[in-house]
Amino acid sequence: MTSLPLDGVLVVSCEQAVAAPFATRQLADMGARVIKVERVGDGDFARGYDTAVRGLSSHFVWLNRSKESIALDLKVDAGVVLRLLERADVFVQNFAPGAADRLGLGAAELRERFPRLITCSISGYGPDGPCRDAKAYDLLIQSEAGLVAVTGSADEPAKAGIPAADISAGMYAFSGILAALYDRERTGAGTHLEISLFDGLVEWMGFPLQYTAGTGAPPRRTGTSHAAIAPYGTFTAKDGTEVVLGIQNEREWAAFCAGVLGRADLATDPRFSTGEARVRHRDALHAEIDAVFAALTGEQVIGRLAEARIAYGRLREVADVLTHPQLEARGRWTEVGSPAGPIPSLLPPISFPGRPPRMDPVPAVGEHTEQILRWLDEG
Repeated sequence: MTSLPLDGVLVVSCEQAVAAPFATRQLADMGARVIKVERVGDGDFARGYDTAVRGLSSHFVWLNRSKESIALDLKVDAGVVLRLLERADVFVQNFAPGAADRLGLGAAELRERFPRLITCSISGYGPDGPCRDAKAYDLLIQSEAGLVAVTGSADEPAKAGIPAADISAGMYAFSGILAALYDRERTGAGTHLEISLFDGLVEWMGFPLQYTAGTGAPPRRTGTSHAAIAPYGTFTAKDGTEVVLGIQNEREWAAFCAGVLGRADLATDPRFSTGEARVRHRDALHAEIDAVFAALTGEQVIGRLAEARIAYGRLREVADVLTHPQLEARGRWTEVGSPAGPIPSLLPPISFPGRPPRMDPVPAVGEHTEQILRWLDEG
């Protein structure tokens, strides 16, 4: 079988929930061997979030394919982790602050003992500061980072429907580990990475933060619209089809007026002739668009948009995405094994031509404990 970029890289991860497992699953997709250290008994508590996937947790099956599970009581068996780290390239942990040090698995101690080891600590707020020890669930971080404040309608804020804080931290951990592996190839030395959910999500809040710093006021919550661009958002045809627009320059705006609305005059109407003017007169702008769309079917609207080469999308329900024609045409769905049998799984977004990603089973708690311990004993 053709090798993958991270074949031969050993990752040991004391992980649970979303952020750390998301990071290490990306590494496994690229060929790394990931040994997941879980609690004896229940294991990663994300296993118990729900039973939606043939009795398994939807979060867990998403995040943990292609890993080996070893079940340990770290208060007794931390030495087993150290034996694994003698052979490891990367150690990831998302313990509560201070817990790794108490177990003898702190970054400073490990890096002194294993100079080539890359250590990655994922926390809620980072290793210091007044929020260091605060609980860091995804909703709380979304709230503290301001994401909830800019999401939702004008009347009511809303959290993102996916664990955005966890995902941001997981992606920064993944990319940081890749950079550290590359750096080690040049220097021969490992390094330590500190990743926090808060830092990751605040980085993603760059536009609202810059907007607020520049204007003195935050961008408005506008549902599927945009605080600084119009027309931008969801519009409904007479048959109920919901079409999403995102017109972002004057050329496209003029083409939209002439080719879709049949109202070339609107492009030069003083209320709508610039981006800022359209935002100021958003209600009037939407009324003009709604009046045209109310007389057209969804197929007619989409036909006009396509002919005028205007960017658009369909507002799809989650169930619709499962059978999205783009996913089907590109063969993006496959299956992986699990303790409950084969389950559907999306191929990873990063691909290497001619080198299929690793798509191994989701493990049961401690499924590989004996196998891993034998491997350690064999030297």
